[in-house]
Amino acid sequence: MMDDFLFRAVVGGVLLACVCGPFGAFIVWRRMAFFGDMLAHSALLGVALGLLIGVDVRLGMIATCLASALILAIGQRQARFGSDTVLGMLAHSTLALGMVALAFVQGVAVDIMAYLFGDILAITMGDIWLLAGGGIFAIGVLIWMWRPLLALTVSPEIAAAESIPVERLRLIFMLLMALVIGMAIKIVGVLLITALLIVPAASARFFARTPEQMAIGAGLFGAASVLAGISLSWHVDSPAGPSIVISAAGLFLACIVIAPVWKRFAA
Repeated sequence: MMDDFLFRAVVGGVLLACVCGPFGAFIVWRRMAFFGDMLAHSALLGVALGLLIGVDVRLGMIATCLASALILAIGQRQARFGSDTVLGMLAHSTLALGMVALAFVQGVAVDIMAYLFGDILAITMGDIWLLAGGGIFAIGVLIWMWRPLLALTVSPEIAAAESIPVERLRLIFMLLMALVIGMAIKIVGVLLITALLIVPAASARFFARTPEQMAIGAGLFGAASVLAGISLSWHVDSPAGPSIVISAAGLFLACIVIAPVWKRFAA
């Protein structure tokens, strides 16, 4: 029989993978990997602020991710700065602020490695309920805006010509991404969350023929990576978060080999 902590890790990890899949697909399509890194780095500041003011660390991470997304949206409207410049400043500034703020946390033992690389085996039922509630909300909103967001991804100019609210959609998507990343930090950590978003989506791209197939496939590849990573961690006593990312990378390499054969038989 599976231990309770292992069961919670599996449930939480698979749930997160299913939520990350569709968002990862859009990150791949829109080439927004650096945006994911920026949000993940800002989450460490949320950890420090949560500990300093005595609020739930999970809420602190989500709040700082949402605030960073809003700051980025405002910064992108300034003609003087490019998006990459604003992203770079936010990513490194929030990470540095988080590290400095953690130095002032007194009376609380802070495991920095757990936040940097995740600690899925320490996931609680509260974390799972937060993932479930936030995930259902995020996926529900994404489904609601799916078609307009696809049009925006293909061509912002055509989307604007069709009276699609381009700026509003961008902001909503960025806030949803902030919510997902804020919820996911405890599982795979600040340094690895972007990999969990990108690598399964990249694997699914080999086999998908439609955007919907890629989004679903990304979730399935992500879930498989979580299961393989937890199994690897259990058997060789390796860190769970990095093991999940290594498993995702291994699946991607396998897809490179399998995809040509698959396409030949599927044609």
